[in-house]
Amino acid sequence: RAALQSADLFWLICFSIVFVPESGCRSADASSCHEVKTAYLLRQIGPVKMVPDRPGPGESLRVCVHPGPSCCTSKMEDGYMAAVRSETLQKMRSYSFELKYLIAGHTKAYQETFESLVTFTSNLTTSLFDSAYSALAPDCRPLVFQLFSSIERHLSGDSILSLDNAVHQFYDDLFPLVYQRLLNPGLGQASAQSFSSHSVAHKLCLRRMRRDVGPFGPHPRLLLSSLSRVLGVGRALSRLLKLAGEVVNATERLTLSRECGRGLVRMQYCSHCRGLTLIRPCTGLCVNVMSGCLMGVSELGTPWKSLVVLLQRLAATLATSSNHNSMELALLAARNHVNDAILYAQLHGPHITATVSRQHHGKGCEHTRAERVCGPHAGGQVARLSSVPAVSHLLATSATSERWAATAGPAVNQRLQDRSHFRELEGSIQRYQWFFSELPEMLCESEMEVEQHTCWNGQDVVEQNHAGRVVGSTFEAKRQNPEVSVRNVDPVLKGVKLRLEQLTQ
Repeated sequence: RAALQSADLFWLICFSIVFVPESGCRSADASSCHEVKTAYLLRQIGPVKMVPDRPGPGESLRVCVHPGPSCCTSKMEDGYMAAVRSETLQKMRSYSFELKYLIAGHTKAYQETFESLVTFTSNLTTSLFDSAYSALAPDCRPLVFQLFSSIERHLSGDSILSLDNAVHQFYDDLFPLVYQRLLNPGLGQASAQSFSSHSVAHKLCLRRMRRDVGPFGPHPRLLLSSLSRVLGVGRALSRLLKLAGEVVNATERLTLSRECGRGLVRMQYCSHCRGLTLIRPCTGLCVNVMSGCLMGVSELGTPWKSLVVLLQRLAATLATSSNHNSMELALLAARNHVNDAILYAQLHGPHITATVSRQHHGKGCEHTRAERVCGPHAGGQVARLSSVPAVSHLLATSATSERWAATAGPAVNQRLQDRSHFRELEGSIQRYQWFFSELPEMLCESEMEVEQHTCWNGQDVVEQNHAGRVVGSTFEAKRQNPEVSVRNVDPVLKGVKLRLEQLTQ
């Protein structure tokens, strides 16, 4: 066995002497470009016929200029330029793939959670009208749907209509129906029999007067307060996740400048022109070139870290049982708030009707000969005290609402109790805090997988520990980059950075 080991060592030493030069890479025959052809073909740079069989003077070269014969031509340089840009962007995408997948997966999970909760509570509220206010049910279904659609859009972070406006719009639309069909049922029947421009004007007038008359007491304000207090966390999380996805997409669509392309070619392919197809770039050269090329991406580092910290906090908040349940309970309570508002209107029916009749016409309400449009409509009478529903009926309706909430809460909680995705995001997003700041170094690590004592510095083969300085991380320092001149940051990345800073603040 010792003899075999000695023989193996002997042949290994012979192989190293014959095939591996001092530079640590295998050099091509000075009179042949065969290995350059092979590398050109394997890397799919372009048609292999573009590579000369033998080294030439290289007079037409613009990037890979060096004394002595060269296996490169100007057309090969153009091919290298296109290839190295594509390769760099592909490496960036491969590094950001896991982050992109993480963001997309959690965005979908949150949307499904919110949509399920909102749909359930929307159906629950609709059932209130079907069971307790059948006279209102047909016209109230679209109002409920519109309200909860607005809530869903608010949670997703996309809604232009504020939650305040959505809630007030719901009660504005509800008031004419309650006034005509519950407080003054004769009025509602007449309107149904004679749908005229006059009845439409009457409804519009009632709608405009709702906030001044206050027919629903404090309940619109209580509903809005309840929703605003607990839905803010979900809305903020959705908006930040959406922005995080936009940031990753923007960096993947980055356009590498021509100056960057020249630096990448010097780093990656100019060694090929001298037949050195296996030599690796020096670490300092790679970091400087990548830092210059990805200047705009690196500038996202600090605001991106702020976004990640916020995502962790919001996910931690929603992962706790009390906060998650408070969102469920606030949405479930919407049914009770709507019911309590209608009960309030019924209990104060005569006062509301009298107030409507006395309202000043400055609210935009037209007059009839004897009374204002917002007063009793043709065929209707002002509700008398006897027309107010019996207290027993109101209490029964309220009790029904409470039973719904008591039974529905656990049902929704059982369906949505899995909060593992909130906890998962809190832990998994943390390791991406400095992703964009460290991306240039990460891309260079992939180039330095094989440990080597010598490397390519863009011009020649040198010792790795004498490969030159690495520029600093500040913008001003990177402006002094010896490999890639940094002039301006990509405008798309500038815009993304600005949105990051504004939203995280």
